[in-house]
Amino acid sequence: MSKEKQEATLEETFQEMDAIIEKMQDREVTLEESFSLYEQGIKKLKYCNEKIDSVEKRMLLLNEQGELEAFDE
Repeated sequence: MSKEKQEATLEETFQEMDAIIEKMQDREVTLEESFSLYEQGIKKLKYCNEKIDSVEKRMLLLNEQGELEAFDE
């Protein structure tokens, strides 16, 4: 099964989170918009945490010869 949209990199997601934070700091943003932006930010933060956890797990699986062993999630 192919993905319609390619996954964003961590760097791209961090930039998106920065943009969300900037929008939330605007005094013209309504409470409803702020809540929506907050939800978007939390989803992006969760995505980043999952990606970082995956990389950490892969690093732990490096064997003594420096080869990456398969990791089943």
